[in-house]
Formats: sequence, C-alpha cells, structure tokens
Amino acid sequence: MPELPEVEVVRRGLERWVVGRTVAAAEVLHPRATRRNAAGAEDFAASVAGHTLLSAERRGKFLWLPLGEGAQATGEAVTGHLGMSGQLLVKPSGTPDEKHLRIRFTFTDDGPELRFVDQRTFGGMALEKLETDRHGVVVPASVAHIARDALDPEFDVDFFHSELRRRDTGLKRALLDQTRVSGIGNIYADEALWIARLHYDRPTSKMRRPDTDRVLAAAREVMGAALAVGGTSFDSLYVDVNGESGYFARSLHAYGREGEPCERCGTAIKRESFMNRSSFYCPKCQRLSR
Repeated sequence: MPELPEVEVVRRGLERWVVGRTVAAAEVLHPRATRRNAAGAEDFAASVAGHTLLSAERRGKFLWLPLGEGAQATGEAVTGHLGMSGQLLVKPSGTPDEKHLRIRFTFTDDGPELRFVDQRTFGGMALEKLETDRHGVVVPASVAHIARDALDPEFDVDFFHSELRRRDTGLKRALLDQTRVSGIGNIYADEALWIARLHYDRPTSKMRRPDTDRVLAAAREVMGAALAVGGTSFDSLYVDVNGESGYFARSLHAYGREGEPCERCGTAIKRESFMNRSSFYCPKCQRLSR
C-alpha cells in the first residue's frame, strides 16, 4: 500500500496539473469506486460537476481536493484513498482508457483528464463535508481522527512521546498507528527502525525521549529521501500522476532484504512475521533489550 512519500508525490502532481481547474463532468465507471460516497455514484458525479478544484491536500495517506464555486469554497471536498492499487493519472483527452479505469474527470478548459484507475478496487473517492479537527485544521470528516505526520512542522513530539509511554505496545505497532503519527507504513517503519538501531518490538513504555527523537528523525530522513526520488515502487501499480515509478526501492537498508548482509555490521537481515505482514531487521544492530 502506498505510504506517505508515494501519496505526497501524487498530491504534488495534482497540485500542478488539476488545481484551479473546473470540472466539466465526472464519469463513474465502476460503482465500487464511490462506495464511500453515502449518496451513491450518480450523486457524486452530479455534485462534482461545475466545481473548481481549489487545492490538493494530504494528511498521512489521505488525499482531498476542496471544491469551490469559482474561488469561493463550498465546504466540501473530493476525497481519495489509493488503497492497494489505486492511481490518480493525468492523461490527454482521447488517450485510450486504462483497463481498470474507474472514474474520469474532464475539465471545462478541454485540457488533460484526471483518471482514477484501480485494479483491485480497494481504493475509492467520495464527496465529503469539511470540518475542523482537534488541531483547528479544516479536513474531511473521515480524516479528522488521523494524526499529523512526522514531516508536518506542527507535529507534536512531546504528545507523541507521552502517548508512547502511556500505552504499552511494541514500537513498530505504535509507528503504524495512524491516530498517533500518520503516513508511516510497513516499509518506512522498518527502514526508520534500522536507521535508529531500535528493535521493532521494543516496549513503548520503556522508550526514553532520546529514543523517540531518534526514531522520528530516522522516519523523517527515510521518507524525505524516498520523496526525493518519487517514492518506493515495487511494481507498476505505484506511480505518480504521469505514470512514472519511484526509485527508492534501490536504497532500502532492511525491508525486503532477508538473508542479505546488514550494511553496518554484515549480519544477515532477518524477517519475522508481524501483524499479518513482515518485519525486517538486523538482529545485531537492533537487539531487543530484556
């Protein structure tokens, strides 16, 4: 599933190619793609048509495009979640349809279309009301419970550390909890923990403030590096709005490298089952203190 860097790459593409444009029509080609829209596919298409996309916003792995009538905000937004295989692509009008095209947006300027393509249909789009979250930030209702991400200048490290200490769980499990810190998924959690030399199952109740600072700094480092090269693409499903893959998979230190030597100490990277997924770590550099 795309994580923060991959979603931010898409957000930047949307900001460049569709923000400020007015939707002429929205065509829903598969009803499952708008299953999160309470009023259904026809309502989604009718409600979006004629509105201007004012900006492209993101929190964690969630994207949304606030709507306006001209420059005046309507208090609603088109939300999008990529799921396992969703893609938001900008394509010239007349380009052949993708096999798994689910939603098409055309614009009044007759410029490139915005297409939502989703092979597995786990992702989707919806029209949502905007509301103010506990931070005083205007977000879609479905995003209000999602925490700020570690790259956000307003991320509250003191609160995050106190939450780690208060709830006794494993460190990686806490990093994946989107209500504590958003955008970090399995890949970047493993990479951040490797950089910070912390075991994925370290009890959070034992975390010292320097440990918390270290793992957050590592998360920022690895996600920033991934963002610079377009994110991590293991197959053709993870692409930007122009259909191009990211290259950070070539720079991974731990994730997916079972049996390969650790770049620091030479010990073979180990893989263990974790939350129906896998954790990759160095058993020497990332020892679990008892």
